[in-house]
Amino acid sequence: MSPEPSPLAGTALHGIGASSAALCYAPQRYLHRWSWQTYWLVQAAGCWLLFPLIFAWFTIPGLTTVLAEAPKDAMLESYLLGVVYGVGGIAFGVAIRYVGYSLTYALAIAISCILGTLIPPIRAGRLAEFLSQVGGGHVIGGVVLGGIAMVVTGVAGLRREREMAGTGAAAAFNARIGLPIVVLAGALSAVFSFSLDAGRPVAEVAARHGAGHFQGNVIYLFSNTGAFTTTLLYAGWLATRAKSWGEFVRTDDGAGLLRNYCLAALTGLLWYLQFFFYGLGHVRMGTFAFSSWAIHMILLILLSCGFGVAIGEWRRCRPSTKALVTCSILLLLGAVAAITRGNHLAAAPAAH
Repeated sequence: MSPEPSPLAGTALHGIGASSAALCYAPQRYLHRWSWQTYWLVQAAGCWLLFPLIFAWFTIPGLTTVLAEAPKDAMLESYLLGVVYGVGGIAFGVAIRYVGYSLTYALAIAISCILGTLIPPIRAGRLAEFLSQVGGGHVIGGVVLGGIAMVVTGVAGLRREREMAGTGAAAAFNARIGLPIVVLAGALSAVFSFSLDAGRPVAEVAARHGAGHFQGNVIYLFSNTGAFTTTLLYAGWLATRAKSWGEFVRTDDGAGLLRNYCLAALTGLLWYLQFFFYGLGHVRMGTFAFSSWAIHMILLILLSCGFGVAIGEWRRCRPSTKALVTCSILLLLGAVAAITRGNHLAAAPAAH
């Protein structure tokens, strides 16, 4: 049985998950003589394989029975869509080379936010129905506003990168190649939302067995495994090309191996916790549960940007750039408020 709608609590839980995701890359800066692919494969093994299994085992009553009863086509579809999502992650990394981290991050997530939120209700033929309901206009308007706010954030981030790096950053910028890859990355990243949606029948079986708030954890056994499949192939190819497989057992100076594994595990745990709290928030959003993806994406950008401001990343920027990032934060806050308000209005009648 699913919990009663509580959009405010749902948004707060999405905020915790987004905070975890915003901080997950912090451990990477403390790695000792590990190549990117070694670190990425270890953290992915935790995020995509180990932690989903551990959390599902402890939060889904009768997990093996649930898996035996759940529809196999839903499991397979969730897994395959997870594989496609993994391709989006690779495209994301390639795009950074051409248009920089800030613009890639903001634009890809903006595309993912809008497509991942709106396509599921469009596919189900329910978008017009949702728009006609109380609060529907707030939700859809908030999703669109969030996408616009992310683009503004990306432009502000690009300006900051150029101001901090000087002419070198401008020389490396190649929108003709980079922007199409960003669009691809955003579109394929949205597929993870479809993967979670495809796995809902499995979660419903878990709910019937008493999983309650934690029913979504069973979906990650399939969606995340799909993403790991792509990650393993790509990171494995990089490791083979760079001949870096030996780093899994020894760094080149023989020091820091245990620390590297701990840091990679911490990254994987933080990355997984965003999904854990996403599931807890999703089941509380009520009528417009499809807006969970937008809430999560917008909060992820908002908190990433906010953390950057808090630690002084924008301190040396020009006043116009500071004004732009301030505007983006206000727009992001407005988007979260609009979506939460719409969900609250829709849930209010059900409470009486």
